[in-house]
Amino acid sequence: MTPADVETPPAWFDAHCHLDMIEREPADVVASARDGNVLSMVTIGTDVASSKRAVEIASAIEEVWAAVGVHPHDSSALDEAALAEIDRLSGDPKVVAIGEIGLDFYRDLSPRDAQREAFSRQLGLARGISKTVVIHMRDAHEEVYSILAEDPPERLVFHCFSGGAAEARRALELGGHLSFAGNISYPKSEELREAARVVPLDRLMVETDSPFLSPAPNRGRPNEPANVANVGTFLAEVVGRSPQEIAEATTANSRRVFGLTQP
Repeated sequence: MTPADVETPPAWFDAHCHLDMIEREPADVVASARDGNVLSMVTIGTDVASSKRAVEIASAIEEVWAAVGVHPHDSSALDEAALAEIDRLSGDPKVVAIGEIGLDFYRDLSPRDAQREAFSRQLGLARGISKTVVIHMRDAHEEVYSILAEDPPERLVFHCFSGGAAEARRALELGGHLSFAGNISYPKSEELREAARVVPLDRLMVETDSPFLSPAPNRGRPNEPANVANVGTFLAEVVGRSPQEIAEATTANSRRVFGLTQP
């Protein structure tokens, strides 16, 4: 066998993880991911403190990028000072997005009016600085879509997409990229698999949302970015593509939507 006969393993991009929430040190987590050919990832803030930590981690580790923002669960805490700090953090060269932001009417951990206001203000911030927007939406699809339709961001990611084919088509109409996580591998997630099948190859992304949503066969154990290969391989089977095709496409899509010029 010659070197040309050896197939190069797919290289992956984890579009959404929370390195600050994983119990192991970020550098060790990233090293494990690198061993699995996960070459880049975006670690996501959910409030001011975790956004600061995301920037610290991304600044220290070459393969890691950061998103900063206040999650709908913490919307009540988005006062003027917090918004100003998110604005300040967004200027760091390793910050590629504002997020995750949006609406969560499933848990309702912040009042819905506070969620709407925080979402609107952070959308305005993202538009003003031309940053990608990473969306969290749960049991709030129609309202999120209506808000976004008023002035769709130039670059838009629907993180851990939930919903079926109709919801996916609406997200695509808004210009969004749809990112799928480990729950696409769960037995009861057929509606989610139907959604993935309507997404063009150039709009697909994969993520772990680690430490949450471990894909099969690791379900029930803490998740890490290294497992994005399992998510992507399962997604490849769902949409009738090879893992190599999905790895190449989702990596290229992630780099493009986050405005990156290097792996």
